[in-house]
Amino acid sequence: MAVVGVGVDVVDVERFAATLRRAPSLVDRLFTISEQKVASSEKLAARFAAKEALAKALGAPPGMSWHDAEVVGDPGGRPRIRVTGTVAAVADSLAIRSWHLSLTHDGGLAVAFVVAEG
Repeated sequence: MAVVGVGVDVVDVERFAATLRRAPSLVDRLFTISEQKVASSEKLAARFAAKEALAKALGAPPGMSWHDAEVVGDPGGRPRIRVTGTVAAVADSLAIRSWHLSLTHDGGLAVAFVVAEG
């Protein structure tokens, strides 16, 4: 397999939380029902960073739906990305077959790093 794309994103957790407080409808627009169940602002910020990093790894094409990229946990709790719909279509066009995701949140920042392999 070869690396097709790499993306990274950093989110200020408090700024992100304040944005969600000002515009609560963003939660429904940005996150799937499953993602909304995470309890903390840090975890939501990290998931948003993951979606932004994924878009960067794909070259930031227009028209992708936020809900078509979902951060889920594998049986061991390690985060991974599930793509469907618009995001899966772009990934298929680039022959991407697997994703690698790393998330962290510390010191008021949430960071996500995504590698797309084909």
